[in-house]
Amino acid sequence: MRIRRNHYLYQLTFLPRMFPVNCYLVEEEESLTLIDAALPYSAKAILEAVKRIGKPLTRIVLTHAHDDHVGALDKLKEALPEAKVFISKRDARLLEGDRSLDPGESKEPINGGVSSKLKTRPDVLLGEGDLVGSLRVIASPGHTPGSIALLDSRSGALIAGDAFQVRGGIAVAGQLRPLFPFPAWGTWSSSTSLGSAQKLRDLAPSLLAVGHGEMLESPVPVMDRAILSAARKLAGGAQEGGGRHA
Repeated sequence: MRIRRNHYLYQLTFLPRMFPVNCYLVEEEESLTLIDAALPYSAKAILEAVKRIGKPLTRIVLTHAHDDHVGALDKLKEALPEAKVFISKRDARLLEGDRSLDPGESKEPINGGVSSKLKTRPDVLLGEGDLVGSLRVIASPGHTPGSIALLDSRSGALIAGDAFQVRGGIAVAGQLRPLFPFPAWGTWSSSTSLGSAQKLRDLAPSLLAVGHGEMLESPVPVMDRAILSAARKLAGGAQEGGGRHA
């Protein structure tokens, strides 16, 4: 595991050279919040990082319910039974393996790995604008129907889950990058993702931190490029008769 720090934010990266999977520790005055739970074997390293920082981990926030973001959840909850688990109300269903769609949602199938073996259930269901410590919840559906991002009110850092990817080239969820195609393959609705990407860009974050790839400071220009590229590809697909683009 590799650890990198930017102000209040610690990026923990597993398999950094092969298949980088990130989770994040956010430092508050007296405690820590974990954003995402990485891979099943990641619990030990996450707990060691918590011990090194020297503050209790009291909150675990899941940006969405895919396997590579919830993998160590059960082991972490066993080790820290008092820690509260947060996820969006919409993706709480996906966490239980329910891939059904709601009326009005894009009718593409929900993609990506979803475990049916997790025992842990969320303590708190999140919605737009909710606060978790210093973090404000931003609904950002697209990669999954209930994906969320989190904006640190102190620093302007945005932890965006898989709404964007950085590994393999900056891209909006659903836009294929051949050097790292996996986030695109796991995306539910490319058109919904594009709207969420624009919403996140309009927050003008000081830093972009995602599930796969390095943290980016002053990210708005590269977010703009990714959004423009996605919009052009989706518009081209519509002109050719529609269809989903990964």
